[in-house]
Amino acid sequence: MSTLHRFSDGSKSEHGVGAGVAIFIQNKLVYQSRYTLHKRCSNNQAEQLAIVKALEMIGKLYTNDKIPRSATVNTDSRITLQSLQNTNNHNYLIEEIRKLVIELEKHNSTITFTWIKAHVGI
Repeated sequence: MSTLHRFSDGSKSEHGVGAGVAIFIQNKLVYQSRYTLHKRCSNNQAEQLAIVKALEMIGKLYTNDKIPRSATVNTDSRITLQSLQNTNNHNYLIEEIRKLVIELEKHNSTITFTWIKAHVGI
């Protein structure tokens, strides 16, 4: 089974709003990207967009459905993880994350979300 780890982060400061994604396969960096969001976007939107972009890239990296694979999504956004579990939350980005997970699972992928405290030691 192929295992992939992806890390994402989003932030908002006086300098702007941004998100970043890093994807590792067997401890080797295979993809990274940064995104600039509109200044009115929240930190939570940046965190959620980073997860959406990472899941989209996972779908592009994994194209052979015959090979079972797993991906661990590491995030420091507890509110996003709680929102994903809340079936009453239909925020656009939360719904996009759910749709992408369902699509990846249809193609023989197992997606696991893990909360990590502010990427400490990562």
